[in-house]
Amino acid sequence: MTTYGSFPGTRPRRLRTTPAMRRMVAETRLHPADLILPAFVREGVSEPVPIGSMPGVVQHTRDSLKKAAAEAVAAGVSGIMLFGVPEESKKDAVGTPGTDPDGILQVALRDVRAEVGDDLLVMSDLCLDETTDHGHCGVLDEQGRVDNDATLERYAEMARVQAEAGAHVVGPSGMMDGQIGVIRQALDRAGHQDVAILAYTAKYASAFYGPFREAVASSLKGDRKTYQQDPANTRESLRELALDLEEGADMVMVKPAGPYLDILARVADAVDVPVAAYQISGEYAMIEAAAEKGWIERDRAIMEALTGIKRAGARNILTYWATEVAQKLRD
Repeated sequence: MTTYGSFPGTRPRRLRTTPAMRRMVAETRLHPADLILPAFVREGVSEPVPIGSMPGVVQHTRDSLKKAAAEAVAAGVSGIMLFGVPEESKKDAVGTPGTDPDGILQVALRDVRAEVGDDLLVMSDLCLDETTDHGHCGVLDEQGRVDNDATLERYAEMARVQAEAGAHVVGPSGMMDGQIGVIRQALDRAGHQDVAILAYTAKYASAFYGPFREAVASSLKGDRKTYQQDPANTRESLRELALDLEEGADMVMVKPAGPYLDILARVADAVDVPVAAYQISGEYAMIEAAAEKGWIERDRAIMEALTGIKRAGARNILTYWATEVAQKLRD
């Protein structure tokens, strides 16, 4: 005999008998407002450019990006996270396009904000990797190492420029020590107290970023293991979490999502601020590729993966399927 009775009187399968029963007792439900759409906009193209390793995802033109933002609003998605892809010739050692008011990301922020106003949270990736000719998330010192404190100066300027371009939320993703505090101070001093910070708190040095490198036309030389976290570690994520909250993060994120559900659950249990998770390009590509081969059922796999991320504790999920899934949830 247990607290719940014993067989044959107790039969848990009774609560799985019909779709209506399973729906009624479901403990986790996805909603369109849970979802945030990551989107890429590429400078100098006249048509959207398909990303080969991410079937169904494109590098947008300015016009197609505005259309995608409008579709996200109509589907009930909460936000759109923008990544700018500048022309290769404009990249340099310090990522100048990232702070140029006329850089592609800032132009796109103004475009999307004009298109959707406050109906969609317009978010900006705050990192230098798309704009540097070496592909790292910061500026390099004379020995070729990422210079943490010099990078923070660039992040402060990026935050101001992105806020002035219309970002509701900035997403610092570079994993520099002290970045949240520096960015919060820069925003406040520039009069942008209402711009929120979604901190990439636990961002791991993952093999699953591969397709993203194609999506942003990365110029990366080497790897990012000196600033992104070691996949073997848990405690350092909680240390990063404590630091980000102390420095003023409004929301926190775990990235990637699927391989780090244990980290996501630990973070969600530890805080009282919104927690996001980023279902990254490799997670997307694996499902799409396996479905294309006929090895898995695509739509069910997508919903199962997203439900698992929410069940682990994510309030919001960045996913390339955001608009598609939101539309299905509303049907």
